[in-house]
Amino acid sequence: MTAPFRIGVAGCAGRMGQMLLRAIAANKECAIGGGTERPGSPAIGRDLGELIGLAPAGVKAGDDPKALFAACDAVLDFTAPAPTMAHVALAAERKAIHVIGTTGLTPEQIATVERAAETTPIVFAPNMSVGITLLMALSERVASILGPDWDIEVLEMHHNKKVDAPSGTALGLGEAAAKGRGVKLADVADKVRDGHTGARRPGDIGFAVLRGGNVTGDHSVIFAGDSERIELTHRSGSREIYANGAVRAALWARGRKPGLYTMRDVLGL
Repeated sequence: MTAPFRIGVAGCAGRMGQMLLRAIAANKECAIGGGTERPGSPAIGRDLGELIGLAPAGVKAGDDPKALFAACDAVLDFTAPAPTMAHVALAAERKAIHVIGTTGLTPEQIATVERAAETTPIVFAPNMSVGITLLMALSERVASILGPDWDIEVLEMHHNKKVDAPSGTALGLGEAAAKGRGVKLADVADKVRDGHTGARRPGDIGFAVLRGGNVTGDHSVIFAGDSERIELTHRSGSREIYANGAVRAALWARGRKPGLYTMRDVLGL
């Protein structure tokens, strides 16, 4: 009998971590392989199935990331930049699939991810949603068709507990639009407007950020021309879409060569 494909979760007791565990448990192609939390967490030692209100999984939450990567074929990581850097080193060492949904990574940290991907498959995306992945592809395509006289604005809204802005997804959408135009986002991004800013600089890609309530995530890419406007929008009703996408990415990466992949690769776009 073939052993199940074991998927672990870093940060397993948080809201997103529990959602990831449920997505693994609901998928017949894989099984919960492990989970970690910070030392001292009350979740340490608890059965991961019971942690999410299901039957016992026979696997307990721990605080040793090295043991997690040793026990699993793939690890889902929606933690924070610092722990993700430690995890990516373990993924490279153990040749385990690493699915990274962590946002807010610096260019230097992204370079670390790229180096690790030389030895193991890594799926790295600012958003694991199938719908958002399609929105990024559409944004790139529309930006490539419309001329520079069309202004591009990215609008995002999230819950009032989100700590980074603009969101990683919003920046990913900006990157897609910039790629469509053949420019670098760093050269055209306008993330802050306050006071007497003067006229909008032609060619900029602007960002607007809203925070409030318990909004999971709303994203729009607005193409504004003279007398007409195109708006591409995705609204998320539950984190479940990110969890399902992450599990899909881990399963897709089975047997893949080392490399840095995105959700576009997973969807074949």
